[in-house]
Amino acid sequence: MSVIIKKLMTISFYISAGWLVDGSGESARQNALLSVRNGIIVSIKEPESTDLNSADIIDLSYYTLLPGLVDAHVHLFMSGTSNPEVRQQQLETPFENIKKVISRHIHQQLAHGVVAVRDGGDYAGHALRYKTECLPSEKLPICLRSAGKAWRASGRYGRLIGRPPSGGNSLAQAIAHGQESLDHVKIVNSGLNSLTKFGKKTLPQFNADQLRAAVRTAGNHGLRVMVHANGELPVKLAIEAGCHSIEHGFFMGKDNLRRMADRQVMWVPTAYTMKAYHESLDTISVEGEVALRNLEHQMNQISLAMQYGVPIAIGTDCGSLGVHHGSAFKEELRLLIQAGMTLEKGIQCATQNSAKTLDVADNFGRLGTGMPATFVAARGDPSGLPDTLNAPVKIFIRGEAWKPDAMCLPMPLSPEWTGYFSEE
Repeated sequence: MSVIIKKLMTISFYISAGWLVDGSGESARQNALLSVRNGIIVSIKEPESTDLNSADIIDLSYYTLLPGLVDAHVHLFMSGTSNPEVRQQQLETPFENIKKVISRHIHQQLAHGVVAVRDGGDYAGHALRYKTECLPSEKLPICLRSAGKAWRASGRYGRLIGRPPSGGNSLAQAIAHGQESLDHVKIVNSGLNSLTKFGKKTLPQFNADQLRAAVRTAGNHGLRVMVHANGELPVKLAIEAGCHSIEHGFFMGKDNLRRMADRQVMWVPTAYTMKAYHESLDTISVEGEVALRNLEHQMNQISLAMQYGVPIAIGTDCGSLGVHHGSAFKEELRLLIQAGMTLEKGIQCATQNSAKTLDVADNFGRLGTGMPATFVAARGDPSGLPDTLNAPVKIFIRGEAWKPDAMCLPMPLSPEWTGYFSEE
């Protein structure tokens, strides 16, 4: 079903916010008045009595405004269901069927306030094809960045999300010949975390020379590189090769955290995956216990990363077992806060940092003068976050109010819609 967005190119109005978290990491401010013109924030200031008498004001005085959320690591082709039959079907379903699954996942993301996602790849490149063929016609208000198919070494982990170089090509040669309208490159350089032996590590999939050449080639094509890597050596090689982000990074150790801080390499910890595994599996089983220990170790690494100054972006790895699209986001944010972040710093990871990771920071991730009026309105004051990011939240996309229901139908923004923002 196509969704027609009414363009509001000449509308100017005010939004009265009870609280505002702008994505910069600074403390939340109370009673902010946003002036919006043609979908862009013209000013943010304290409201004056003359402003509040305006007929063109949208009253969000019972809400906290924060930038639209950005998930830096998703797999849109896969659901977080624990039903093995459904999961297997999604691994074998042709594009004509899987596109419906992807569309549903995007609706779920929007319903939780996620307005931009970075897809980490799937075995058939379904998410990239969906972006090219379906997203324009559906006109969903989400920014989708896709790696298409990830790259892995032959015979190593990653069959579900990618493929190895073929035809005798090196990794760099394969990247050079396999652009396919990619937004970024995904490289798998380790295996998964073991759920039977705590701390077990796998060898790197590619050596230092291969990774350096791959990152250089991607850069020549204007593409950033995200690297799946767990363990000390796989992570070290990826950092030294010049990758732009480390995905997961379990058991990478203090030295790698310091390297990432020195080079300002973005880290996407995906900590909630281990919590979801623990909750989805028999918690008294070996797998459930190891998943919980993996989570505790990752939380310690996040605390160290904060001390060292490692930039962190939120990515959920949704599509993994128990990690559901949209709803997992607030759980990942919750874990960052439990690791010692302030709410505002956690929101910065969820918005500004993640937007930088997607290379879309000009349009997403921050609420400030000159930025698009793209934000989430969460019920109540900031103390309720992240719990108040339950679906459906209220979202604005470039000054357009959207009701993220089953079909995410748009709502023309005007003062007449104040009932939509009233107390439930």
